[in-house]
Formats: sequence, C-alpha cells, structure tokens
Amino acid sequence: MGKIRIAICDDEQNIRSYLAALIRREDSSCRISEYASAEAYLAAGEDHDLLLLDIELGGGAGIPGSMDGMALARRLRSLPPDRQPLIIFVTGYESYVYQAFDVEAFQYLVKPVDEGRFADVFRRAAEKLSVLEKQRRRTLLVQYAGASRVIPLENIRYVESRGHKLLLHLKEGTVEYYGKIGELEQELGGQFARIHKGYLVNLRHVEEYARGQVTLTDGEKLVISKYKYDAFVKQHLRFLRQ
Repeated sequence: MGKIRIAICDDEQNIRSYLAALIRREDSSCRISEYASAEAYLAAGEDHDLLLLDIELGGGAGIPGSMDGMALARRLRSLPPDRQPLIIFVTGYESYVYQAFDVEAFQYLVKPVDEGRFADVFRRAAEKLSVLEKQRRRTLLVQYAGASRVIPLENIRYVESRGHKLLLHLKEGTVEYYGKIGELEQELGGQFARIHKGYLVNLRHVEEYARGQVTLTDGEKLVISKYKYDAFVKQHLRFLRQ
C-alpha cells in the first residue's frame, strides 16, 4: 500500500513527539498528523488509516465539556467501514482494557510505552492495513443489463438469492443478475459469510449480531439461521483477526 496515514491524538506534546519518533523509526514513508484533543481531530475532517489515541484525553484531564478518547473512538465507529481507522489506545491505566474491546480497538499500549512493544504492535498494524487494502481492491465481475460490470467487493453490503437470480445490495443501490448463491459464496471467500440459505453478508459491513439477527453498519437487519449461527460467529472472529 502507499503511505500510511497516521494520527496521534494526545493532550501531552511530549507524548505526541515520542510516539511520532517511534513511528518514523519503523516506517519513514508514513504521513503523521498530531492532535491535542478529540475536538481538534474531528474538526480537521481527515481520514486516517491508524489512530494512536490517549484514552484519558480531554475528559480524563479534567477539562469540562471535552471529549475523552473512548468517546472519540465510539464516534469513529459510527462512520462507514472504509473511513474507520485502526485504533491503538495509549494510556497510563490498564483498567481500560475491557472498554477498549467494546470499540474494537486493535491494540492497547500502556504508558510509558516500551519501544520493543511498540515496534511489534506497529508491525502487526501495518500488516493488517495491507490486508485491508487488498480486500478493498478485490472486485466481482457480473453480467448486468446486457453488459459486464466490475463491482468492488467493498461496495457490496450483502447478497440475496431470489429464485435463479442474485441481488447485490450495494451502498448505492441494487444490482440483479442470474447466478447461484452457493457458487458465489465459494468465489468470494472469507470476506463473505452465509447467514441463511438466501443471504450472504459482507463481514466488513457487520455492526453487531445475536441469535436470529445480524445488524449491518447502516442499521439494516438480516435474519440469521440458527443452523448457520455458530459457523458465522467463527468466520466473523477469523475475519476480525486477519
């Protein structure tokens, strides 16, 4: 992939400078932006691939009305999947680790940040970003309205089977063509999971799930078969760990 767009959001200048130095030691081709508050980060309106985020930011520093790092992470998780950065929390307290899981943080670093630990976490983050970039570039070629159309897999929220036709539910509408959902499941591989005999869902667009139902990032809910649930959960966990 190209330059990794990295943001450091911490209200301490010395911490931001230290983390930036550690990043440049690992990858000189990255682009680093620094922010002293969650409000400054949001006001910039920039998309990033990786965010190093202080949990005690703002609210933890006792500044009335300011947003802490956890609140910023929750805000970012409401964005479309392709605009959400990997989040590495940087904090002085280990007690936040379970909250970090709630916002699907990639990793958790405790201050003072150990250089060896940082290098390992950064390397794994870069590897995951590379995998995500390859997934975004994957496409599906379909015959639609008398012509061939190339559709990025990233744009497909889920696939629905109706008789002899497949409906690709995209971010911007629906594409319908003749095909078999079982064959498409094999072609798309691990990024899509079969949740019902008539549904194949893009795991990048899954927001949450429970027995009987999968909720997508845009709020739409799909039925999940009780016979597919256990296999879906395992596939979803594998996908998250990639």
